[in-house]
Amino acid sequence: MPKGYAISDTKNWTDFKVIDFDLKTPEDDDIDVSITHCGICGSDVHTISGGWGPLSVPQVIPGHEIIGTVTKVGKNVKDIKGHMVDTYNSTWPDGSIAQGGYSTNIRAPEQFVFPIPEGLKSEHAAPMLCAGLTVYSPLLRNKVGPGSRVGVVGIGGLGHFAVMFAKAMGAEVVAISHSANKKDDALKMGASEFVSTKEDPEWSKKYLNKPFDVIINTASSAAVDLPGMVSALKTEGRCICVGMPEDVIKLRVQDLAMRGAFLGSSHIGNKKEALSMLKLAAEKKIEPWIELVDMKECSKAVERVSKGDIRYRFVLKQDLN
Repeated sequence: MPKGYAISDTKNWTDFKVIDFDLKTPEDDDIDVSITHCGICGSDVHTISGGWGPLSVPQVIPGHEIIGTVTKVGKNVKDIKGHMVDTYNSTWPDGSIAQGGYSTNIRAPEQFVFPIPEGLKSEHAAPMLCAGLTVYSPLLRNKVGPGSRVGVVGIGGLGHFAVMFAKAMGAEVVAISHSANKKDDALKMGASEFVSTKEDPEWSKKYLNKPFDVIINTASSAAVDLPGMVSALKTEGRCICVGMPEDVIKLRVQDLAMRGAFLGSSHIGNKKEALSMLKLAAEKKIEPWIELVDMKECSKAVERVSKGDIRYRFVLKQDLN
């Protein structure tokens, strides 16, 4: 029977217990995966701690950045068989509880399962399936490429992917962070410039004459300088917010009007974009900065994620099999 590390109380959100659980009723489009790795996402912390509301089911196994090996496919599955592949706090139509990747097994529809290219390590592919795709999709949709100027706000799990992918797509990248201590890391990731907003609160003024085509805002704080970002855009430039603060961000319409700027957001990405991202990562040999730990360390790991104490993503390695 499948096992996983579960939380049952948002007040004790680091108190994981190993539980047995049932997979959903198999359907003809389903794929069974034996899990080898799972990334830890900031949304896992928001969910299990109650930051995004109460739990929807009695026991939650988090994790949606899932890598594993296919063990069984339904009769309608055509594209995936025996590949490594890439989803909790909810129920399936048959009433069974959907559990995540801090576990041994998952059963999922084919449309949500992606073959991982040769050359990509499992521990590197795992965080790409949420953090990587979350920033790659808006870069792709906003036609970032050679000649583009891209600003990346927030150099954390999402931001470090944004820097690497924008650079791989041919853009000139400026890393923008509250913390000055991220400078060396950001430059190693591929940024051509680094800005510390703490050291230079008026940072956006220096970009009035060299504005950005696109800014990817990955910051999860509601205190982020959104007016400053918008002012640093080219006319009709785009600021895409992919960080998800728990509080409200305030912005005047006038801030957008001065540049004719567009403010938007993006929610992960689609399967076509995911396959494109994985292909680019394999071709450009993109390796995220991760800390690989056994799955039993999930309690310490999620606590460190909540404190921002990670450069730059945790990946859990299977230890229940």
